[in-house]
Amino acid sequence: MTDSPRIVVIGGGNAGLSVAGRLHRARLGEITVIEPRTTHVFAPLQSHIAGGAAHASEAARPQADVIPPGVRWLRDEAFTVDADARRVHLVSGGRIDYDQLVVCAGMRMAWEQIPGLPEAMAAPTGISNYDYRLAAKASPVLRDLRSGTVVFTQPPEPASCGAAAQKPMYLACDWWRAIGVRDDIRVVFVCPDPVPFGVPAIDDELRRKLDEYGVEVRYSRDLRRVDADSRTLVIGRGDAEETLAYDVLHAVPPQRAPEWIAGSGLAASDDPQGFVDVDPETFQHVRHPQIWAVGDAATVATRRSGGAIRQQAKALVKNMKAAMAGRTPSAKYNGYSVVPFTVSRGTVVFAEFDRRGRLQPTVPFWRSLYRERRLSWIADRRILPWVYWHLILRGRA
Repeated sequence: MTDSPRIVVIGGGNAGLSVAGRLHRARLGEITVIEPRTTHVFAPLQSHIAGGAAHASEAARPQADVIPPGVRWLRDEAFTVDADARRVHLVSGGRIDYDQLVVCAGMRMAWEQIPGLPEAMAAPTGISNYDYRLAAKASPVLRDLRSGTVVFTQPPEPASCGAAAQKPMYLACDWWRAIGVRDDIRVVFVCPDPVPFGVPAIDDELRRKLDEYGVEVRYSRDLRRVDADSRTLVIGRGDAEETLAYDVLHAVPPQRAPEWIAGSGLAASDDPQGFVDVDPETFQHVRHPQIWAVGDAATVATRRSGGAIRQQAKALVKNMKAAMAGRTPSAKYNGYSVVPFTVSRGTVVFAEFDRRGRLQPTVPFWRSLYRERRLSWIADRRILPWVYWHLILRGRA
């Protein structure tokens, strides 16, 4: 140990490593990342994998290879946080003390909340782009299908880039159309909202693609239960229910923060999902000033997405630096988020917006950047993965 401030980051995913790399480059102290997994997965590529547009090997690397230089990796898992003692208790039984704590624990996929869904995913006809193994399984299932009914479900908010559930659907429809079997396959999309996304300009683009592919949409419906043996599912809202038979089910589960966050007293008492109760603009905890959070586990007051983390991490590091120097955190996050909708095997609808649902194009004054484009596909499929592995996880972008 040295006299440097001890900064602990819980979580070694996109958010955790982005923050850790930036903190190390800012020379704010000794950085330790707590992460139990030995394989790091670039989640956005799972949609391309499920849709048959990428190999599974492209999305995974050893965790040891992506830890930013100068950052310590503690292969363990947080069990609880004692905010008063400034201590993290670990699943292994150990503990680690901190001067500053950053929670980047992500969200937990709550498959068990939908009766029958875990069993449906274990069956040959159950697939998902929200699990690395299930995404790899999805590719041949969708590729080889020639007839039948495929149901795609989207989770209700809050979710980690929940609308990404649509991406494999568009990729599959484009493939089936290309090989001449699209008319023999019934595609049903179960959407929890009355619109495809929630930003008017983006909704217009997505509706056009849904109509083009002939997708049956069940708006304002949630997945309620699944029977894997009979290959049927029930969707509904309120007292209204509908039973659908399927040959393939692509499902995304409800999501919530890891339970230890609320158990540690870090969530708001009235938050049923248990997210870390931080100021959504500065990311400092509202009751414990030495605790911070960004990414899916934080109350960011916008749609959660991996693409939003870059701006969040920049603001957090600036604010932590100010707080450690005795100044008031002043960097503000405006709720920017981004969802690249892969709507064909060569085009993307690039949705960028703030927490009020206003378009926020990366290129200033290019207000139509969101429209379906080949250029956006090149950026999403080719450029972004390289930037992620070589720059974002190093805290350099």
